[in-house]
Amino acid sequence: MLAAVIVLLNNPRHETNHWAAIFLASAAIGGLYELIYQSGYTTLAQTIQFINYTCTPYSVLIFSIVYAGASPLNIRKWRVLKLILLLPVAAMAAEACLTANLSLFFFLLLLWSAPYFLISCYLLIYSFWREPEVKLRRNRFITAIIIVPTLLGVLMFIYVAKAFSPDFEFFDYISIFIIYSLAVALVCTFIYGVLGVRVRIEHDPLESTMKAVSMGTTLLNHTIKNEISKISISTENLRRMFPESNEQTHQHMEIITNSSNHMLAMVTRIHSQMKNITLKEEPVQLDQLINQCMKQFEAIVSKQKIRIKASYSISPIILCDSVHLSEAIGNVLMNACEAMPGGGLIEIELHPHKRGIELLILDRGIGVPAEKQNQVFDPFYSSGKTGRNFGLGLSYVYNVMQKSGGKVALSSRAGGGTIVSFYWPKRKLL
Repeated sequence: MLAAVIVLLNNPRHETNHWAAIFLASAAIGGLYELIYQSGYTTLAQTIQFINYTCTPYSVLIFSIVYAGASPLNIRKWRVLKLILLLPVAAMAAEACLTANLSLFFFLLLLWSAPYFLISCYLLIYSFWREPEVKLRRNRFITAIIIVPTLLGVLMFIYVAKAFSPDFEFFDYISIFIIYSLAVALVCTFIYGVLGVRVRIEHDPLESTMKAVSMGTTLLNHTIKNEISKISISTENLRRMFPESNEQTHQHMEIITNSSNHMLAMVTRIHSQMKNITLKEEPVQLDQLINQCMKQFEAIVSKQKIRIKASYSISPIILCDSVHLSEAIGNVLMNACEAMPGGGLIEIELHPHKRGIELLILDRGIGVPAEKQNQVFDPFYSSGKTGRNFGLGLSYVYNVMQKSGGKVALSSRAGGGTIVSFYWPKRKLL
């Protein structure tokens, strides 16, 4: 039960974690049966046991479908499929109310739960086998070796065994598999990460840094506004004290005013890039939004002799905040333009991903050295180019994508260009 809480709290907005938590909770709740039954709460104990027997195969199948990226892209079809897969659970509830025949109950339970368990095992192994990315492949392998042996053990020593001998207690046998799964999960969580738990811990320092910087820029923005207000008032008073004929003095006053306004604009922009983002999500045609972003850069790319080539193999509608996403894409395009001061080609690609969709922005610019690539999303990191983001562009992009439920990644090679990839999972598609 504790594992279910940890997995859910790690990423409460992710559907995979939702179903993993439900699966773990429904499997763990069976351990309470004996305690509640001996306390005299017979009906409650039988209800808990029913949930344990029926919801475990259902929830593990839904989890495996989502985890393997096999759920339908269409949200309505996915909801219908989940309801269809829930029908055996409803049928078992009706059977339990109408009869008290344990042999019949466990026989019917085995008929549908066995395919559910076996399909789940297949999907977990298949998702590992077909995963091309090394880190994700390792994580999927770990998930498979934790869950698959225990699922097969539960199927054999509970569901198959109960169908032949309903009164015999098989928990002592299955406890070996449970201990195995817990041991492997604990070790791998600390070393590699399971269901994103360690990945979350690795990202926490960056998230904490961004929150600290946001608080700092808020305070700095407020303080500088107050000080600039004082400077403006004093400058205006001094301007009145000198006659119009004193041209040199008025020029110095103008310099002070312009510098003050520039400082205010700079700190305001820094604050806007780092402040805590509140998303207002709505359905957006992604390819159209990208085209609008490209139009905003027509003057810049024309001046720098840069050509943008866009290629869309899909035309998806996603749930996002169009304002923040446009700004995020714009930041990446600005970085790409600054990386090619002598001109060049920027390629934009939009295509399906195994578990969602992916937007790639590729440039042929100066690139980022390998030793610096783990810093590119840090606040105030700068490659040394002169730009408008003050080293905050990719931090802002990271912030937007993380809060949107997506991901952003960068791969680059010094002198060989850069690829920035935006990824949205299927649950963000409409």
